[in-house]
Amino acid sequence: MTETLTVLGIETSCDETAAAVVRGHPGGAREILSNVVLSQLDDHRPYGGVVPEIAARAHVEHLDGLIARAMADAGVGFDALDGVAATAGPGLIGGVMVGLTAGKAVALACGAPFIAVNHLEGHALSARLVEPLEFPFVLLLVSGGHCQLLAVNGVGDFTRYGTTVDDAAGEAFDKCAKLLGLGYPGGPALAALARGGDPDRFALPRPMLGRPDCHFSFSGLKTALARLAQAHQPLSERDQRDLAAGFESAVADVVADRTTRALARFRAEHTGVSAPGFVVAGGVAANQVLRARLAEVAKREGFRLVLPPVHLCTDNAAMIAWAGIERLALGLTDSLSIKPRPRWPLDPDAPPATGAGVKA
Repeated sequence: MTETLTVLGIETSCDETAAAVVRGHPGGAREILSNVVLSQLDDHRPYGGVVPEIAARAHVEHLDGLIARAMADAGVGFDALDGVAATAGPGLIGGVMVGLTAGKAVALACGAPFIAVNHLEGHALSARLVEPLEFPFVLLLVSGGHCQLLAVNGVGDFTRYGTTVDDAAGEAFDKCAKLLGLGYPGGPALAALARGGDPDRFALPRPMLGRPDCHFSFSGLKTALARLAQAHQPLSERDQRDLAAGFESAVADVVADRTTRALARFRAEHTGVSAPGFVVAGGVAANQVLRARLAEVAKREGFRLVLPPVHLCTDNAAMIAWAGIERLALGLTDSLSIKPRPRWPLDPDAPPATGAGVKA
């Protein structure tokens, strides 16, 4: 980066409406001038999950006000923006359209370059917003809709090592929480319930454990928990706690195993990198059991673990603004004719993983 860049970021890919202003300086200094997030949990809680139409309408109703608040909190005018970045995918297409259209309008109105950001790249680069981190590094992206292991070679340059062939880890947490009678969002509720539970009481499978690739699968684990829960009806509080602890432990075992293989592959492909970074991002990265297990893996394999703060792991616009700054510094801007993309793989050349419902 050869000059100071100030970028407005907009994020509307799922059920958080967010706007942020981030500034990057030559020499590496970064500033989050504002970071406003409006959660829609109360809107979706009666339905037990995200309803795309409700999410899109909420974005329409609140985004203008959030952008104004982000600019006011940052203490800058629109004429001070060097660029406007908005999530262009992947995500719920209605929500993506709202944020992308708003971002284009702001860019056009203030004469600033527009940057269409891949939501997943926002997560991938978020660690570089909070501390110095050189390319290449390994990324474990674990969220409600995605579960992937990738080598991050540079901005816009990714090699996918593994992906899920069915549910993402966050989906599995939410679905298993629902099976145990917990509320929405289920992932944090299940993790809280698991504390104090016996993870060894119930025999739950570890899908994909020991396989030579780096792919994930969680649907079989979810089915096994469903059958155990049905067999022990009515569930006591102890049953619930032990099932939750067993599920969380199984997920941690699987993710640790898959990650170990990805780190070994990275080592083999990047022999000249002496102290590689390992980034864990996405909403599930907030899970304390998983964080502890991955810290053990990173230490054992000789990688520097980088965990963005929890508020930058969940969906937010600061990561979108930062990704916009990274791209803008390289001269990577986009036409206002760019279209929203419900699916947008980081590594479009990765071969498909075997399994129904594979997610890129």
